[in-house]
Amino acid sequence: MKTKAIFYHAGCPVCVDAETNLALALDASRFDVEVVHLGSDKSRIAEAEASGVKSVPALVLGGSPYHINFGADISALKV
Repeated sequence: MKTKAIFYHAGCPVCVDAETNLALALDASRFDVEVVHLGSDKSRIAEAEASGVKSVPALVLGGSPYHINFGADISALKV
């Protein structure tokens, strides 16, 4: 069974770089990767927060959040 991986980002240069170098590099045979652009899909912000995401870019693997660098605080995306 594949592990669910959700990559949350806001489209900033830090996020795009992380998506290119990390999220898309995950082994597709082991991970079911979903990329969520929170700047475009604000309806998913509450879901990201419930998963423990505090800033983007962040990768949630099997329910555990991993913050990558610092592009934007999640509260800034609510505006």
